[in-house]
Amino acid sequence: MNKALMDKTKKYSAPALDKGLDIIEYLSSESAARSQAEIAAGLERSPNEIYRILVNLQARGYLSRDESSGKYRLSLKLYALSHTHSPIEQLANAARLPLQELAETIGQACHLSVPYNGRLMVVSQVKSPDPVSLSISEGTLFPLFTTTSGRVLLANFDKEEQERLLLADSRFSGLSIKEQQQARQKLQQIRDEGHHSAASEITNGVTDCAAFVGTAVSGLMAAVAVSSLTTSLGQHHDQETITQALINTAAHINQRMGL
Repeated sequence: MNKALMDKTKKYSAPALDKGLDIIEYLSSESAARSQAEIAAGLERSPNEIYRILVNLQARGYLSRDESSGKYRLSLKLYALSHTHSPIEQLANAARLPLQELAETIGQACHLSVPYNGRLMVVSQVKSPDPVSLSISEGTLFPLFTTTSGRVLLANFDKEEQERLLLADSRFSGLSIKEQQQARQKLQQIRDEGHHSAASEITNGVTDCAAFVGTAVSGLMAAVAVSSLTTSLGQHHDQETITQALINTAAHINQRMGL
């Protein structure tokens, strides 16, 4: 913690809150219920010092107390609170403003997709401000290997999961050994660069560009993408401009997600 933050924390300290958080963190690390005396010893505080905090945490539903032993354990309230909003919903909310800014900047529709049961699912999309553009409905499912966004996601899975998903794809399985190796090398390149552009293999006359959002470590992975009519490229922005705008948008979404 830097000095400025330490000084600010000291100035606005809340001892009761600190004690409550200490209790919650301590009990989360314990496999069994603990008595008031045991909790106090674990926190190096006196039992009287934490009594009122325990009572209030129990009253608010964060702790449950065994009637016979009098020992405390965490309730399911924290779990319930943490699952009130799904990661996908949080991601879509964080992406909404950056996607709107992207659409206005490049004059093209854009969308956000996540991996879902071995496929690609569109979870959010913003229409172009122009009268004519491509639009992809939210909830639409696409193959991973044969889509630009899907390949961006595949590239960022760990090797074991990536291989499992590739072998489960009939299009990949139908390739020769040499072609499969080339595909794996392409995925590594996409992972290194963080983005990917290619002609759509699903819709003729469409060029797709996608950039990676999230982190493989957190398991929160998504791809932000623009699908442009190939004939319209160069009329407003070239592919290089769109790619850079996508990279900036991915970084903006990551920032809003705290990643």
